[in-house]
Amino acid sequence: MSVKIINDKCKGCTKCLQECPFDAITMQEKLAVIGPKCTSCGKCVDVCPFKAIENITEEKKGAVDVTLYHDVWVFAEQRDGKLMNVSVELLGEGKKLAGEIGCKLCAILCGDNTNELVTELYEYGADKVYYANAPELKNYNTDAYTKVIYEAILKYKPEIVLLGATHIGRDLGPCLAVQCGTGLTADCTKLDIDPEDKKLMQTRPAFGGNLMATILCPAHRPQMSTVRPGVMEKPVKKPGAKGELIELKPVYKDGDIRQKVLEIVKGLTEQVSLTDAKIIVSGGAGLGGPDGFKVIKQLADRLGGVVGSSRAAVDAGWIDHSHQVGQTGTTVKPTVYFACGISGAIQHLAGMQNSGYIVAINKNENAPIFEVADYGIVGDLYKVIPALLEVLG
Repeated sequence: MSVKIINDKCKGCTKCLQECPFDAITMQEKLAVIGPKCTSCGKCVDVCPFKAIENITEEKKGAVDVTLYHDVWVFAEQRDGKLMNVSVELLGEGKKLAGEIGCKLCAILCGDNTNELVTELYEYGADKVYYANAPELKNYNTDAYTKVIYEAILKYKPEIVLLGATHIGRDLGPCLAVQCGTGLTADCTKLDIDPEDKKLMQTRPAFGGNLMATILCPAHRPQMSTVRPGVMEKPVKKPGAKGELIELKPVYKDGDIRQKVLEIVKGLTEQVSLTDAKIIVSGGAGLGGPDGFKVIKQLADRLGGVVGSSRAAVDAGWIDHSHQVGQTGTTVKPTVYFACGISGAIQHLAGMQNSGYIVAINKNENAPIFEVADYGIVGDLYKVIPALLEVLG
């Protein structure tokens, strides 16, 4: 939508100039002129006493017939033939969304002889599985995956496409969105269906986690989101469940794939699975240094848990980023979460506040972490944790 001055009607009264909240209107030769600061808010249209300003609705670029699009698709991310947990979580959430819309839940799987995953996808709730089986798809490759999934979207027209906000999903999602001419809402923490028009309501943190923004994609399809791992509930697996298989036939010509994966080298740093952990013991700036994580690890090992951290500890170089919990790290939902020497910044709370029980240990009795904690201990963690270890035996 844009704003236009009808010169024949303009009387040069300057009322629009006075009312414009963006200083976007000037007077030239006693006529109002709309400048580049205009946001098409329509304020000038409402105040003009001579009806000399009008809104012009432009044809929506790339808009599609949304009635042609159906079903909820989940990108079934696999690595080394193993289905990623976030894909399972999305199948559970996708089933709810499909139920509210009144359509089917589908999974789209790319791989090389990963047929056993098709059965697993059925068991986690997929009504249909679109399966692309080719040697080029064994390991993730941007060009190879984008081409086959984009061609499938063009042919079968899904209404919603969901991907995990993993390294792969964050690369693949934008590529697909650009190809499809649609929008993408990244790092969603909540998905809902508008009860009135059945559009996808995509909610994500904004402005450093200080507010939650709900985003709609009204005129383009598919509606696409990447969703953080660990924020959705996993569905119950139903052994023996069946579904419909649609085999995709990827064909690649010279030049279609511009990169080749020559070798996969796994990092030598300790890998930690925060999303699957039942107990997490996290340390923050209150540790005072990297040696503090030795105490944290002792408690985590004794409880059969894993070590987490706040962003402050990671930024200080005390521990690897793979341990980071929070808005810019991993979102977790363990049974028990220990926050040791963590003040409780909103960015950290966004990643762990849905834990079953939160235990906070901090010398500052006014630390924000105590506002969300189920149990709080005001004291020196270097005295409290050894005391806990002694009790645990």
